[in-house]
Amino acid sequence: MAASKAQFASLLAKRMNCNVNTASQWIDAYSETLFEIFKNGEGVTIEGLGGFYLSRRSDSTAFKFNPSQKLKKILGWSSSYKKNV
Repeated sequence: MAASKAQFASLLAKRMNCNVNTASQWIDAYSETLFEIFKNGEGVTIEGLGGFYLSRRSDSTAFKFNPSQKLKKILGWSSSYKKNV
C-alpha cells in the first residue's frame, strides 16, 4: 500500500524537524519543479534516488525511472552500491 501525501508529509516533517504544513509545501514545490522539467522534455537525476526521464517514441511518450544503485541495494536488487565508511 502506498503512503498518502499526508503520511509522507508527516514523515518528512519529522525528518526535517519542521511542521507538517512546511513539509507539505516542500512536497508541492518538489512536484511542481519536476513537472516543469518534464514539460520542457528534460529529465532529472536525484543522487541516491535515481533518474526520471521521458522516453519519446514515434506515437507516444513513456515516463521512465532508473533507480540509483543505493535504492537497488535497499530493495535487494542487484547493485554495485558500496556504502562509504
